[in-house]
Formats: sequence, structure tokens, C-alpha cells
Amino acid sequence: MAEKIVKLKSGSIMEEKESYSRAVCVGDWIFVSNTAGRNYRTREMSDDAVEQAKQCFDNIEGALKAVDSSLEDVVMSKIFIPYPDDAPDVMAYVGERLKGIDPQRTVTCSPLGLAEFKVEIELTAYRGAGMADVERREISLG
Repeated sequence: MAEKIVKLKSGSIMEEKESYSRAVCVGDWIFVSNTAGRNYRTREMSDDAVEQAKQCFDNIEGALKAVDSSLEDVVMSKIFIPYPDDAPDVMAYVGERLKGIDPQRTVTCSPLGLAEFKVEIELTAYRGAGMADVERREISLG
């Protein structure tokens, strides 16, 4: 029998229109959809890329909290920044928010669905990872 699957909806119009979930949990794995920097309650979105990144994290933290998880459980991150000039400031902020968590990371600078989106973030978490014994290793590449 398959594990229980939980599909979270935030009430976004796009979730219904495009048929997706804010997050999907399969056992302890939590897959958070690409999340924009729009405040889903007020529908407002800043013109500033770092402010959008802050709102992305607020939205993501709400989804993780709804399934008894948190940013500390994040194991993979994908950051989408359409305007390369925004990348240093956005990534500095992302680095602050994920400091010490050190997930796998992919950063892409390519167009998003609408020109007003200056950052979107997708995360994968494993419930309880933040409490796990973590071994950190230095490796030599190349």
C-alpha cells in the first residue's frame, strides 16, 4: 500500500487554474512548488527582488509549518532569478535564510511566467532533517 500523500493548497487562483499544489508530502518528503514573492492574502507584490525573496520564504515557511516542518528540514533548493543583476542581492539574502542548513542548490537566471516576478523559489524538505546528525565533508572537485 502506498504511503499517505498530503497535497496542500494555499488558495491561490493559479493552483486551481493550473492544477497544482503548493506542496506535496509523500511520507516525510515535502516538495514545495516554485513559489513567487506575492503575499497571497493581500495579492500585493513588491517591485524589489529581495523583498520578493523575503515573501517567497514567508510563503514557503507557512507551507512547511502546515505539515510540521520548517526551513531547517530543507535538503534541496532551486532559486530562479530572471534578471541577473538581481542575483547577488537575492542570493545574499537566500544565504542568510539558509545559513547553517546548507541544502543542495541550483540557481537559474531565466525568464519567469510574468515580467513582474523577480524571484521564485522551489524547495524540497525531509521532515526531521533539521534534527538529524549531519556529517559535513570537504571534497576536491576536478
